[in-house]
Amino acid sequence: MRKLLVANRGEIAVRVIRAARELGIGTVAVYSEADQDALHVKLADERVLIGPPAASRSYLNMDAIVTAAVDLGADAVHPGYGFLSERAEFAEKVAAARLTFVGPSAKTIRLMGDKARARSAAEAAGVPTVPGSNGPVDGVAEALAEAEQAGYPVAVKAAAGGGGRGIRVVADAAELTEALPVAMAEAQAAFGSGLVYIERFVPNARHIEVQVFGDGQNFVHLGERECSMQRRRQKVIEEAGAPGLPEHVRTEMTEAAVALAKVSGYSGAGTVEFLYDPARGEFYFIEMNTRIQVEHPVTEMVTGRDLVREQLTVASGAPLSFAQPDVAFRGHAIEVRLNAENPDFGFMPSPGAISSMRLPGGPFVRIDSGFGPGSEVSPFYDSLLAKIVVWAEDRPAAVARMARALDEVEIEGVATTAGFLRRVTDVAEFREGRYHTTFLEEWIAGGAGK
Repeated sequence: MRKLLVANRGEIAVRVIRAARELGIGTVAVYSEADQDALHVKLADERVLIGPPAASRSYLNMDAIVTAAVDLGADAVHPGYGFLSERAEFAEKVAAARLTFVGPSAKTIRLMGDKARARSAAEAAGVPTVPGSNGPVDGVAEALAEAEQAGYPVAVKAAAGGGGRGIRVVADAAELTEALPVAMAEAQAAFGSGLVYIERFVPNARHIEVQVFGDGQNFVHLGERECSMQRRRQKVIEEAGAPGLPEHVRTEMTEAAVALAKVSGYSGAGTVEFLYDPARGEFYFIEMNTRIQVEHPVTEMVTGRDLVREQLTVASGAPLSFAQPDVAFRGHAIEVRLNAENPDFGFMPSPGAISSMRLPGGPFVRIDSGFGPGSEVSPFYDSLLAKIVVWAEDRPAAVARMARALDEVEIEGVATTAGFLRRVTDVAEFREGRYHTTFLEEWIAGGAGK
């Protein structure tokens, strides 16, 4: 690999460019008209304009991105996360242009991108799945039968959904009868497929994911991450490892994740997501994300391994640089997503120019950001300003370090979630690791988040 085009923007584009530079790989940044002064554009060796601000006409324009890669002599494309990272068609277009796609094969992306097929693959690998239908349901009668067997409440999920979208929870048969056609129409509009499937809904569940890596022949895990602190099914705070998770559950979960990677012949970085039911002591497969995750830094902090660097070397044809016995875990890491949003007004996005910006520093504090003083926060894209990541020898020390780091944040020009996140670090349930996927929304609804 000599020259890499980064098909993304913001902090993940910056992250990939930095890893490539350390490996001596040239970089190409793509950018929209809204991002011409963005940090990732400034850091890359070369840059190319690919369209107007709207993502559909720039960062989601497959042909424009592949053409740019070919025209500038790139031999590889890194999709980052979001945008085109899990689009099998994009991976195929990259391969058809004789370029290396930094990620798994289009076949693997397509398999894991279809939640129903991914569930079947998990069952074939012996990985526990949430009780429910084995695939998309064909009409109300089948949905009712599957729900009865799984046990209410159940979730109606879009087969082509993801990222917490395309999900409806129903309490009984009457609600399911009414919700099913609506859910199918929503799935068709949002994901281009109206197929839905049924799963048991687990109250007070925890969302735990396992980082896996493969080179097509060798497969390893790099531990688990706790991702239960969520708002509208979007992650807000992540940790490595998961606080209070029984050791035997951790072992079984990580082994299951590796088994799924093996079944799919996985190559590159991937994340297997699970739902953990503390009441039953059971875990269930949710989905596999076939890309680098937003929260990958917490895994890097506790393992000391550069996951993006490993992505690039494996995509270049090298075998994994480590085996499972080489993976050691030390300490605890926490990441918060600092967004340009106003918590006092329903977390409304706050686009605009950043007039001043001071982010925290100090021992074992990492900042991943694509912004700085004078940067423009565009209304066209995700509102993520920065990821603040801390590490410490144990979890209480990591929580204290995160609280201190958030106290140092000073940003003017746009509203941010810094104060909100700082308040969360003082909540007893968070400090004691006693939270679940609906805790944060319940806390906010109770008025405690202000």
